[in-house]
Amino acid sequence: MMKTETLNLTNEWDKTFPKSDKVSHSKVTFINRYGITLAADMYIPENADGKLPAIAVCGPFGAVKEQCSGLYAQTMAERGFLTIAFDPSFTGESGGAPRYMASPDINTEDFMAAVDFLSLNDRVDAERIGIIGICGWGGMAVNAAALDTRIKATVASTMYDMTRVNAKGYFDSADSEEQRYEAKKAMCAQRIEDYKNGEYKLGGGVVDPLPDDAPFFVKDYYDYYKTERGYHPRSLNSNGGWNVIGCESFINQPILQYSNEIRSAVMIMHGDKAHSFYFGKDAYDNMVNGNKYADNKELLVIEGAVHTDLYDGGDKNVIPFDKLAEFFNKYL
Repeated sequence: MMKTETLNLTNEWDKTFPKSDKVSHSKVTFINRYGITLAADMYIPENADGKLPAIAVCGPFGAVKEQCSGLYAQTMAERGFLTIAFDPSFTGESGGAPRYMASPDINTEDFMAAVDFLSLNDRVDAERIGIIGICGWGGMAVNAAALDTRIKATVASTMYDMTRVNAKGYFDSADSEEQRYEAKKAMCAQRIEDYKNGEYKLGGGVVDPLPDDAPFFVKDYYDYYKTERGYHPRSLNSNGGWNVIGCESFINQPILQYSNEIRSAVMIMHGDKAHSFYFGKDAYDNMVNGNKYADNKELLVIEGAVHTDLYDGGDKNVIPFDKLAEFFNKYL
């Protein structure tokens, strides 16, 4: 029997973006097939009539719904969609124990559970449901689209393939059996330490203070997660980060194995100056390669945009929300 856990939800507005007067906002909860209760913010356009197309939003990896997923959800609600931005299992206001764990399976399931919830909502047209995944949840969104035939349209924004980066390192710089073996060996040693200590060691969020010689992408993350621009007290990246062993299973579980069998519409959106651009380009190429349903697939390149510019628009408001609305209106 499915039983929803009672969560401790914050009622006051505690987002990193201003509240819109064009939508109504409320807190909702739903349950995934592992029995974990997820917390979400729901946004509904004011004065909307009838059943609405709906979008579930999640990401980035290590962020919370009060950050950019909420911004995406609220902004798309302003454009006529019923939206939810949810915290993944084990993070934010969502349930799940132990805390700060990640799973390719469970986190893909989180998107599918959001579709369950939206499909049964009285305000939603169940035949018009899409998803948006940001950063690491961009990869999860594409993976969900490959599994869930109810999803009619998917956007992956500034995406990471978390299985690839865990198995091969940044820019595939650790792509060898020897390097993977050492990484797995270290994880296994940490498991023993955690079991001995009776608690999981945190890996640390975005480095702080920022070293002078930090690579640009670390500075980019710092500029979002560690400043007023995007800091949030529940965000893993803004604070202590994931558990050291939190992403262990990503090393040998590629998530995009069947992406070239996706029939529904998918847009991969990436800045060409983002350190992560190679994830988006390769994911798009793999998705359309041999796919009989490639006509509804798109790679949207945002010129001059770095990775976190697609979190909140950066200083030039580069997120093309009108383009996203056009995409979802076409395919939902």
